[in-house]
Amino acid sequence: MDKDNTKKLGHVVHIDEGKLRGHLDEMVRGTVEQTLNDLLDAEADRLCNAPKYSRSPDRVDSRVVST
Repeated sequence: MDKDNTKKLGHVVHIDEGKLRGHLDEMVRGTVEQTLNDLLDAEADRLCNAPKYSRSPDRVDSRVVST
């Protein structure tokens, strides 16, 4: 009398590796881009001796880039 009371559940969780990899790539790319932009802004602040968009009578140049 071998009775098997367990049920096979099959695929309960399905992970699409391609979508997961694409999402992670996008998140990493965005994080790296934001970090690099923050570093560049900090370097520009240091070089200009003023934060972006600040006004000072001692400073003649502007950090704003015209297109």
